[in-house]
Amino acid sequence: MTVFDMLKMIQIDHQPLTAPVVVMTDVTGKPNAVLTDLLHDVLNKMELFVNLADSPDAEAVIEDLHNSTPLRDDVLDEYHKILDQPVSGLNIARRKQLVEIIYDEFV
Repeated sequence: MTVFDMLKMIQIDHQPLTAPVVVMTDVTGKPNAVLTDLLHDVLNKMELFVNLADSPDAEAVIEDLHNSTPLRDDVLDEYHKILDQPVSGLNIARRKQLVEIIYDEFV
């Protein structure tokens, strides 16, 4: 399972996840600021330019962003990496009102 798969599956109040409520954490629960910022960036762009429900995979999201934005290829490559990041689980932090996507290290 990947970050993209999680984004497709998880909804809050029947709406897709938005950047402010998602955090990338390791298996010990420690947040990763770099991955979280990258995910927030791609989620913000997706909210404006991509219909996630119509995107079958991360490649389709990147293609939509390529066609709809002036983003450079290196930025799109980083977006593709975060969407393809393997994940091992999900934690709902009710007190913090966050969805924590638990990532695996790159294989």
